[in-house]
Amino acid sequence: MSEPEERLGFLLTDIARLMRQAFGRIVRAEAGARALTLAQLRALVQISRHAGLRQVELADRLDVKPITLARVLDSLQTLGLIERRADPHDRRAYRLHLTPQAEPHLQEIRRSGDLLQAAMLQGLNAAQVDALFSALGLLRDNLAQMRLQEPEDFHE
Repeated sequence: MSEPEERLGFLLTDIARLMRQAFGRIVRAEAGARALTLAQLRALVQISRHAGLRQVELADRLDVKPITLARVLDSLQTLGLIERRADPHDRRAYRLHLTPQAEPHLQEIRRSGDLLQAAMLQGLNAAQVDALFSALGLLRDNLAQMRLQEPEDFHE
């Protein structure tokens, strides 16, 4: 496994890119003209999972610059899908919440995600799917733990 394209990071990056592209195509096919952008969809999902998230926390979760996220949130607020509520502990910050109008979009996201996942897992049996999810969950946990370590703690 010495070739760069065989490295796990490259493989996962390619998979993530292809997943985003396929998801975008599915969403556009399902929602048509009322389809939101992928950035808007990602923000909605994160806010649905973490109601009351601050904008800076959401930017970190989405791995985007706060100024980029502000434009996405402005558009979601204009569409009536989210609301910004003042943070009671920090007058400069806002907490993000979904409105009831976001629910149909979340249902479309779930349907599109289910279609994509079924297509991606095609050809794998139940044991392989379980092993894949288990291994990927462990990778995520290991990487999350690395955030708490100092760079000099990384070694082979």
